[in-house]
Amino acid sequence: MVTVFRNSLSRQANRVAAVVMLLLLSSACQAKLSSTFYEKTCPNALSTIRKVIGKAIARERRMAASLVRLHFHDCFVQGCDASILLDNSPSVTSEKFVPQNNNSVRGFEVIDQAKSAVEKVCPGVVSCADILAVAARDASEYVDGPSWTVKLGRRDSTTASPSLASRDLPSFTDSLESLISLFRTKGLTARDMVALSGSHTIGRARCLTFRERIYSSGSNIDARFASKRRCRCPATPGDGDSNLASLDLVTPNSFDNNYFKNLLQKKGLLQSDQVLFSGGSTDDIVSEYSRNPCTFKSDFATAMIKMGNIQPLTGSAGIIRKICRRVNN
Repeated sequence: MVTVFRNSLSRQANRVAAVVMLLLLSSACQAKLSSTFYEKTCPNALSTIRKVIGKAIARERRMAASLVRLHFHDCFVQGCDASILLDNSPSVTSEKFVPQNNNSVRGFEVIDQAKSAVEKVCPGVVSCADILAVAARDASEYVDGPSWTVKLGRRDSTTASPSLASRDLPSFTDSLESLISLFRTKGLTARDMVALSGSHTIGRARCLTFRERIYSSGSNIDARFASKRRCRCPATPGDGDSNLASLDLVTPNSFDNNYFKNLLQKKGLLQSDQVLFSGGSTDDIVSEYSRNPCTFKSDFATAMIKMGNIQPLTGSAGIIRKICRRVNN
């Protein structure tokens, strides 16, 4: 009788323990991002990252645009999980070599430096995905762009997906309808899409990406603008493909609203830029941003926060990579 009673208590205790464990795991998997995530575990994380980003942009102003773009290209593939940082390995096929990334996405060494600096302060605590998110904010702020409160607590993936990267990353030839649809699948509105496209107020693009536009006979490009761009972008494919041109000819190193003013004058460098103002549904948004830089910067910050919340790995999901380019051994 006593033995039966003890066995019953033991079974009840096991059931309670199992329920508690399930609740804890559920809570961990459903953890939310928080701006104070590292407040106790790594209080100097953000200031450490900021120093590295500031030095990198001071050396090369273009790096600001590259770091913003790196975060964007990460979040659009598998969510904001730092999958874009992974190199090829026996267990991983990298996303770095799909057409939208190859010889285009850059800044990996800056993220490496930031990760190394943070690891010295608090080893194994801060994810590469969070470093990407913080770096994008710091880069924007460094070139007079908006700042925002970065929500933290992302964890890093153990996989990458070239197939999803090829499918989900926008292309410089995309139509307005394609861009709106692609951003909608990520939970972003057409207004978010136009605001995020405004990051092209800084940075440069390769001849390969705008050759067809500047040599076309279309009516949606200013003739003098096209002529000037042809100086460093020969018509022959393969000739000068990597030659660079500023996405914003007016103030290429400052985060402002000149990008939208350029579109009104048919001076968008990429076809995927100009389609935002080409008689379509986003014309009014472009016009608004061209008149009101404060509205643009506010909307950009809001859209960056929304983008940074695309399917993050949190709680017990994912890992904290020791080195951003590879999965922990």
